[in-house]
Amino acid sequence: MDWFTAPEYWMSRLVFQRALAAVYLVAFLTAALQFRALMGERGMLPVPRFTERVPFRRAPSLFHLHYSDRFFAACAWTGCAVSAALLAGLDSRLPLGAAMLLWFVPWALYLSIVNVGQTWYGFGWESLLLEVGFLAVFLGNDEVAPPVLVLFLLRWILFRVEFGAGLIKMRGDECWRKLTCLDHHHETQPMPGPLSWFFHRLPKPLHRVEVAANHVTQLAVPVLLFTPQPIATAAASLMILTQLWLVLSGNFSWLNWITIVLALSAVEFPGDPPSPGPGPVPLWYEVVVLAVAVLLAGLSCQPVRNMISRRQIMNRSFDPLHLVNTYGAFGSVSRIRYEVVVEGTDDDVPHEDSGWREYEFKGKPGDPRRWPRQFAPYHLRLDWMMWFAALSPAYAGTWFSALVERLLENDRDTLKLLRRSPFPPDTPPRYIRARLFRYRYTTWRELRETGACWERTYVREYLPPTRLTGVSQRS
Repeated sequence: MDWFTAPEYWMSRLVFQRALAAVYLVAFLTAALQFRALMGERGMLPVPRFTERVPFRRAPSLFHLHYSDRFFAACAWTGCAVSAALLAGLDSRLPLGAAMLLWFVPWALYLSIVNVGQTWYGFGWESLLLEVGFLAVFLGNDEVAPPVLVLFLLRWILFRVEFGAGLIKMRGDECWRKLTCLDHHHETQPMPGPLSWFFHRLPKPLHRVEVAANHVTQLAVPVLLFTPQPIATAAASLMILTQLWLVLSGNFSWLNWITIVLALSAVEFPGDPPSPGPGPVPLWYEVVVLAVAVLLAGLSCQPVRNMISRRQIMNRSFDPLHLVNTYGAFGSVSRIRYEVVVEGTDDDVPHEDSGWREYEFKGKPGDPRRWPRQFAPYHLRLDWMMWFAALSPAYAGTWFSALVERLLENDRDTLKLLRRSPFPPDTPPRYIRARLFRYRYTTWRELRETGACWERTYVREYLPPTRLTGVSQRS
């Protein structure tokens, strides 16, 4: 069927697939290197404990059938290997059915991880990767031209990502409507990057322009994705530029990168299909793609109802397979930055003047003189949750107490998540405490005089001195 495929998007599909494989690789690498301390058998939120209370139908996962740290590691590293193979273009060298199966493997493996990831995997970019990854299974390879329906559904996801984020801002914090949110956001975002200090110090009129441009990009430009070329390419290109600006301004995991990947699918790149070119579309492939399109169109009713609702929610999945989801970020913006500073001492009896030594995290602010680093698209899950814990102890739940226990034991896997422990591996601290500080960016003058990018002020005790015999958190 001529209407079924769009040969002019052959290069667009190729760029999209390779970029998506790169995001998959980062996601699986993040899981492989961090899971033991976060949700392993001795992790802060163990997977076996989760699967005991949550049935398979609510959170489909391979780990309902079997769990061990070795099995989880095998799944994560297999995901890395398959992603690397897709990045290298192995799917183009396989028959169509085998290529689809190869794309299905990382989706199924990552779905299994996300569905048992609990708090650590409760962010919108996890569902977004799964929703995009599911459609990638049906995008085909060099044997067939890209299916129009799948290309349309990819644009539909991009529309919901951008338009939903724009709506959540306009309905949320009034600073978005007043164009003043960026007076605070670069300073109070979860994990600033190396340029965030400079973004914060931009003139306030320029911050107003940034917010206004964001509203245009998220509320007006997405509609142009469904217009003829070259307008759709121009709209997608503008979204890519906006996302690259956000990449420079902070560490947002792979949220910006997966959005860029989606936008690439709407760009019409010049380039001819490989010789001898795509062949006729198999009937079974047409049937499968049509069935998937009908299924996703029906499931899309829920995110549409959510977008038009005055009580719009963000980052919610509407089915256990994460096939359709709602997205959005920073519907409200904090005006003040708080940080939890974790300290330990080896004194037998802790006092205020004991030799308290501070643990240093990789990404979250700690030492005021230490400049933030760029980690995204790699995601530091513990650092992100520490930002939430600073907003309220209610966000810490049980994992913070478990973190304290692991630090008191000098647990090797937990210490790997940190930048530096102040205690030797064979000499754990006797007590751990946590204190809440207010952080603010220094001024240009303070930066020149002290070399510190942060200034911090003690607020209150967050966790009293605690030892292994009894871990309890005080709000």
